[in-house]
Amino acid sequence: MRTITALLSWNCLLGLSLAACPYANPAALKARSDEETGGSDNFLDQFEEDDSNGFLTSDVGGPIADQASLKAGIRGSTLLEDFIFRQKIQHFDHERVPERAVHARGAGAFGTFVSYDDFSNLTAASFLSAKGKETPMFVRFSTVAGSRGSADTARDVHGFATRFYTDEGNFDIVGNNIPVFFIQDAIQFPDLIHSVKPSPDNEIPQAATAHDSAWDFFSSQPSTLHTLFWAMAGSGIPRSYRHMDGFGVHTFRFVKDDGSTKLIKWHWKTMQGKASLVWEEAQVLAGKNADFHRQDLFDAIESGNGPSWELNVQVVDEDKALAFGFDLLDPTKIIPEEIAPLQPLGVMTLNANPTNYFAETEQIMFQPGHIVRGIDFTEDPLLQGRIFSYLDTQLNRHGGPNFEQLPINKPRIPIHNNNRDGAGQNIIHKNKFAYTPNTLNGGFPAQANQTTGRGFFTAPKRAASGNLVRELSPTFDDHWTQPRLFYNSLTPVEQQFLINAIRFESSHVTSAAVKENVLAQLNKVSNDVAKRVALALNMAAPEPDPTFYHGNVTVGISIFNSTLPTIKTLRVGVLASTKADSSLTQAAALKDRLAKDGLVVVVVGEMLADGIDQTYSAADATGFDGVVVAEGAEGLFDTKTVSPLYPNGRPAQILLDGYHWGKPVGALGSAGAALQSAGVPSTPGVYSNATDVESFVAAFEKGLAQFKFTDRFPLDS
Repeated sequence: MRTITALLSWNCLLGLSLAACPYANPAALKARSDEETGGSDNFLDQFEEDDSNGFLTSDVGGPIADQASLKAGIRGSTLLEDFIFRQKIQHFDHERVPERAVHARGAGAFGTFVSYDDFSNLTAASFLSAKGKETPMFVRFSTVAGSRGSADTARDVHGFATRFYTDEGNFDIVGNNIPVFFIQDAIQFPDLIHSVKPSPDNEIPQAATAHDSAWDFFSSQPSTLHTLFWAMAGSGIPRSYRHMDGFGVHTFRFVKDDGSTKLIKWHWKTMQGKASLVWEEAQVLAGKNADFHRQDLFDAIESGNGPSWELNVQVVDEDKALAFGFDLLDPTKIIPEEIAPLQPLGVMTLNANPTNYFAETEQIMFQPGHIVRGIDFTEDPLLQGRIFSYLDTQLNRHGGPNFEQLPINKPRIPIHNNNRDGAGQNIIHKNKFAYTPNTLNGGFPAQANQTTGRGFFTAPKRAASGNLVRELSPTFDDHWTQPRLFYNSLTPVEQQFLINAIRFESSHVTSAAVKENVLAQLNKVSNDVAKRVALALNMAAPEPDPTFYHGNVTVGISIFNSTLPTIKTLRVGVLASTKADSSLTQAAALKDRLAKDGLVVVVVGEMLADGIDQTYSAADATGFDGVVVAEGAEGLFDTKTVSPLYPNGRPAQILLDGYHWGKPVGALGSAGAALQSAGVPSTPGVYSNATDVESFVAAFEKGLAQFKFTDRFPLDS
């Protein structure tokens, strides 16, 4: 780039004045015509398509409607004959090569699942058939919208995909860290992703929804509101992959050996406790360390502190699918835990990092269609479409049908079938008679079913529910009651965070019509939310639209209303000075004492030296969950102290940013002066009274367990 710029500038100087040089004047450059720049001379005009009027058509010109899948009855399964759905989703699946179309940015790890008991009273699934039974696993966490090069801490739904390598084949729960999704029918998925992806003309913004097309879709498609509220709250910016829950999103079925069924929803509950960043912290962290989440996961596992999640299910009788005021087939709805309590099934612990990111994390290919005996689908129209789409996407990414033969995808049991050849075939098949039925190979491989060979079987009582229709069930129509339930269940400061996030995002929207639509949809959830967002947009507050207003609350929503069950692996920055031996001595004592409780301690100083892990020039408050100033370092916080070794004011900035972002901060002995110099007030979560390491650590670790001191964040009056 420097060479090009130099050549352009040199050309300008050779024969043109600066004012006449088109490369030195952006306005002149912008104004140049295609002819002046050696442009297309209208050749490409014939390939342009103007969609500003006319009806939607298929790729071969037939007028169609593409907002609902073709189903066998209003609440029935999606049909293979739905050529409109298959064309739309298949084209979308093939839009990116070879990067994933969504969930491109991710990190993974190996682990083990241990069943708590024999659950054959619920399901015929083998991995849940005995107390203490262990099943190998691989897990991949991700963001959704950004590319592989985007930052981990972008505000987004986060993928939470788990693979069980069971003794009866691979089983995948391909979920998210949010229990609901934006749309109710898979045929709308390309529309959703096209709206949130960067603008096609300039590829801006990356991994962000703060733009017109995203909010145009959100405000035009009210089914998005529930997931949007979760994403605008703490779940959109988790502290780490380890500090977020996971969900299967859809309703599935447990099937017993006798064919009887129950409806279930999957829940992964983090055993590290839920924790979230705050928005300003997440934005700074995206620039300081774009790999923060993947590094955190890798480091925790490498240190022997692999994270764990408990697998739970909510169990509901089949005849209760419509009993609670919403449809259990609707993926935009949760089942409140008061209706269906969580039933724990077992625990997953991640204990090994990949050896090679590409071979394992990048090439693992999850599918909702990876299912085993004892588990079955429901007629959820989003799930029905995902079963097709994920297979199609993997075919696109791998370039052929043999991706299941890659080491990371291979089941841990033998494979016997009649699939042959294709690109990337790795199996040397000895059977010459690859068809069924046959006599020349003894009839093998034999057919397995419900009663023979412990085969997979579809729940026997599943049935089509009516005539073929291309529409959603009216039982899916309420888009506003559950977003309000979510909002009501947050603490006041979490409600403020959600409102501030919507303010931030919608303030980037340039279309007045879209902003009006946003307020109208928010107003159906809460007039309070709509008024507070309108204030920031300098728009008129709408009158209440109370049809869906209620005061109900539910559990399991808030992130900040409880302390963490463990503080192990949290990161503490100890700010020291290489100019004071007492500072280094106390910093070492703090590091040793905090490390005994499993904390990761980084001692920061002006330069690398014995006892210093990181320089002030490289350090930032985003790298720590708590900040401590060691005695003897207080001189660095004087506004008159400057150094060429770090940016002006960096020590005080680390301390003050930590405070502003709700982190516990403190100082020992004379270092208390640093708090005053940095402008840190004496409020809860600020520790400065202790003079010895032991008493300081005892108090400070309680602050780490609280994680965020939310009284520091202002609320709307």
